[in-house]
Amino acid sequence: MSNRILVVDDEPDALELIEFNLKSAGFEVATAMDGESALKKARSLLPELIILDVMLPEIDGLEVCKLLRKDPATARMPIVMLTAKAAEIDRVLGLELGADDYVTKPFSPRELVLRVKGLLRRKGETAEDKTARIQLGDLVIDLPRHEVLVAGKRVELTATEFKLLTVLAQRRGRVQSRDQLLRDVWEYDSLIDTRTVDTHMRRVREKIGKAARHLETVRGVGYRFAEP
Repeated sequence: MSNRILVVDDEPDALELIEFNLKSAGFEVATAMDGESALKKARSLLPELIILDVMLPEIDGLEVCKLLRKDPATARMPIVMLTAKAAEIDRVLGLELGADDYVTKPFSPRELVLRVKGLLRRKGETAEDKTARIQLGDLVIDLPRHEVLVAGKRVELTATEFKLLTVLAQRRGRVQSRDQLLRDVWEYDSLIDTRTVDTHMRRVREKIGKAARHLETVRGVGYRFAEP
């Protein structure tokens, strides 16, 4: 498996900083400075993960994210969005369009590398000591194959969406707080915006359709996977 990361940013200094820190952490790095080049390289190189700035010339990062999620070849590719600290709307839109995570500028290179490693670990997790196949009504979660089926039809989930659904299904019947989900799914130790969880839950519910009836919102606390 390749450990290549595609970094997309139109600021040469930021691009150089990210590239240096990723290479120091043992990753191969490809770069792009605009949205069109990003799409071409994502489809030709099929990197393990993309770090994608929102503010790009011609095709912005949000549109790139949207197009990558529509393409079956790149639909599951983990995406970390880079957003300006003040641009909250960009963070929300990025998550709604399918980004797995976001980092705000100015950012800590160490934090960014940790986020990348966390996402790749999430993507590569297997079910060695877990139930290999979870079936709840018309919903099937196949952990070794990293596959979700609803009424026999495959549903395309990102690595983060898959882990979120799996964690809730494995703990069915028990309420999981937003903070707990941030720790167990995103591996965040510090408090961040818990709307990240809400945005991903909304996407999961939309994708699994009628099976979303299993996912209950516990007002003021978090979420629960209800027993069939």
